[in-house]
Amino acid sequence: MSTNEPQAIPLLPAADRPAAERADAARNRRKILDAAARIVAEQGPEAVTMNAVAHASCIGVGTVYRRFGDVSSLLWALLDERERQFQEAYMAGPPPLGPGAPPEERLHAFLDALVDRVIEQREILLAAQAAAPSARYTSGAYLAMHAHLTMLLARVRPEANGALLAHLLLAPFSPSLMHHLSAERGLTAQDLKAGMTELLKLGV
Repeated sequence: MSTNEPQAIPLLPAADRPAAERADAARNRRKILDAAARIVAEQGPEAVTMNAVAHASCIGVGTVYRRFGDVSSLLWALLDERERQFQEAYMAGPPPLGPGAPPEERLHAFLDALVDRVIEQREILLAAQAAAPSARYTSGAYLAMHAHLTMLLARVRPEANGALLAHLLLAPFSPSLMHHLSAERGLTAQDLKAGMTELLKLGV
């Protein structure tokens, strides 16, 4: 059976480097991201500002703004490589997350993997959401996940509005909600995965 996987969607259309990036531009981009990563590691994502990153990278603040636009885009760029790995896993990796397993199994595997990813990166995801609350829904990462879920749901519930259901299944993964449930309410990744399984039983 053909998997009919959607094509990979660029994860960060606004911040992604062009195909033929100049060597000096690539070096500046790397220095900016490395500086932002150091600030996150040493002080937390809330300490990331365009001025702080410019100072830490020894690059003019105007250049930082031109490359990334705002703090939210910069923080999402830090997540880019991990997002690409995740997208590769669910679109082309081994089953049940990747092709080859029944759509119901892939759906469960995807949501379980998404719990792990969001928990692992909840602080920086939360900071990115706080900087630009609606940016999550227009990012390439979200669009790729939505397309993937829509495809799986079309096979599990062909009579349903798969695009709407995909949005609703992704809604619990809002960084603020996941932070509240895990950091403030003390729920573990296993608790959250069990909850998603029960949610699927109710609607899918």
